[in-house]
Amino acid sequence: MSLLKQLFLAICLLLGLAFAGSFIAGVESSREQLLSQLRSHAQDAATALGLSMTPHVDDPAMIELMVSSIFDSGYFASIRVVRISDSGLIAERRTTVTSDQVPDWFVRLVDIRPQGGDALIMRGWEQAARVEVVSHPQFALAKLWDSAVGSLLWLLLCGLVSALLGGWLLRTQLRPLDNMVQQAQAISRREFLTLGRVPRTPELKRVVLAMNQMVDKLKALFAEEAARSERLREEAYQDSLTGLANRRQFDIHLANHLVPSEQNAAGYLLLLRVNDLGGLNQRLGGQRTDTLIHDIGEQLKDLLKRSGSPDWLASRSRGGEFALIAPGMVGEDADRIATELSQALEYLYSTGASDCTPVAHLGIAAFRPGEEAASVIGRADQALAQASQNPDKPWERLDDFDAGHGQSLHDWHNWIDEALNKGKLQLYFQPVSSCVEVNAVLHHKVLARLLDPQGGAIAAGRFLPWIERFGWAARFDLAMLEHALAHLQQYPAPIALSLSAVSLRDSASRERLLALLKAHPKSAALMTLELDERHLPPAAELEQLSQSIRETGFNLGLQHFGGRFSLIGNLTHLGLAYLKIDGTYIRAIDKESDKRLFIEALFRATNSIDLPLIAEMVETEGELVVLRELGIQGAMGRLVGSPAPWQG
Repeated sequence: MSLLKQLFLAICLLLGLAFAGSFIAGVESSREQLLSQLRSHAQDAATALGLSMTPHVDDPAMIELMVSSIFDSGYFASIRVVRISDSGLIAERRTTVTSDQVPDWFVRLVDIRPQGGDALIMRGWEQAARVEVVSHPQFALAKLWDSAVGSLLWLLLCGLVSALLGGWLLRTQLRPLDNMVQQAQAISRREFLTLGRVPRTPELKRVVLAMNQMVDKLKALFAEEAARSERLREEAYQDSLTGLANRRQFDIHLANHLVPSEQNAAGYLLLLRVNDLGGLNQRLGGQRTDTLIHDIGEQLKDLLKRSGSPDWLASRSRGGEFALIAPGMVGEDADRIATELSQALEYLYSTGASDCTPVAHLGIAAFRPGEEAASVIGRADQALAQASQNPDKPWERLDDFDAGHGQSLHDWHNWIDEALNKGKLQLYFQPVSSCVEVNAVLHHKVLARLLDPQGGAIAAGRFLPWIERFGWAARFDLAMLEHALAHLQQYPAPIALSLSAVSLRDSASRERLLALLKAHPKSAALMTLELDERHLPPAAELEQLSQSIRETGFNLGLQHFGGRFSLIGNLTHLGLAYLKIDGTYIRAIDKESDKRLFIEALFRATNSIDLPLIAEMVETEGELVVLRELGIQGAMGRLVGSPAPWQG
């Protein structure tokens, strides 16, 4: 029983005891007063009759008349006139009338009995007769009953009002306790809430201030760990001059996209080299050259922003060498981007150095999952060398793999449209296992394959870029969610499903998605919806989206986390189920100490708010051993299990 209920019941009990005691004392006092009045009434009547009958002591008719007159005008049970000499009865009147207004149980309870009085009738100095008067208690009972009922109603009204006021006062005074409970529950959900309203009650005030101090301390510790991890990430994977990825990040990202996987798509690698950087540095000076390199980095950042793809990566290897990894890009887009970038760079060079004309060349090479990174970089270097030998064209492209598929944009459009309309989706499931318990599956990640007209299953890496290009990402998400919910009805086991950025940002798509979730409350505990860290909406919008999803009962998680570690400070309000660490920071973690330091810092920050971590793209036993040592909760990748149709 809650403290509020206990205090309320205690107040009600005390009020009941106080009112009961007051009621009993009041009734008893009234009873004694009425008994006294009855005795006084009887005695007064007897005295008056005795005095009135003294002159008529020898006139029985007059005595009878006087007795009848008094009896008819008063509240008497009986009046008797008795001779002293022989105890003979001279006159008598008696009644047995009772009141119907007073219940019998009340009469028995209060026990008001008739009260009597007597007086002597004198004949000179001789006692001639005696008058005996008995007052009838019915009128006292009626008055006492009315008084008791009135007192009871008044006390009940006072008790009810007191209980209501006491309950309201208790709820008001104890409201800070409810707020502190919500604050503690928020901490368990990895949210740090500070109570702005401090109660006036000294005891509660001290507790609220202590709770706020604890929350502020936790928030400060968490922010400190987040800032430290962010610094480690920037030092290890970011170029200080341009803010782009460095060579190490480039190598890891390219290697990850060359791993054969359901999610990896073919694309292009673009290498950009500023010619004669040393001479440019001598002619312009170090500061202007650095500004020029910084401006090139801004051009590449703008290109990434316009692409809208979280898988693209721009990096600066060293000096004037830049690279762009663009999975999902097709040949005609690569040619267009190379032309636009060349023109933008030529404009930068012309405005940055009026006395010279530096030249930048671009080499473009196609890649696909399963290739070696050295082979892809070698083709890009070859394309760059060919471009540098051609004065008429500043870029060159090699190995357009997409041209060999024999499918045009129109073919892809018709096939994907038909597959989505007719529900030609096949779900694949990749296990996510615990790093702590052997063979313990935390959940399955839901992946998709589209069935082509010939009945074959096409991996997501091939059709997802086209879905994004056609603007059908939200449509695809809705179809996947419908299939996943149907699967849960048949096979109730925990699963995780990714959502695209379009489904989050477009209000109509978001409402359709939430409506579908609300229609399946029984599946809520078994499904976690995953958002891509690289495509999160603004903080306020993200918090509102998280609240909407949690209201449906479904869980929310983040995948591909690590590239924007500064966001972790905003994640405490989302109540996330877990974070999935991007495979970039997991690959070869057993051989690269800087990655281990970064994951350790990430674990410290998330462990302080009890937020589980799951590693993506775990490929070797050495990586899994390190993850276990670091305390990472789960892992997924080819080492743990490859995607496959559901096998129960």
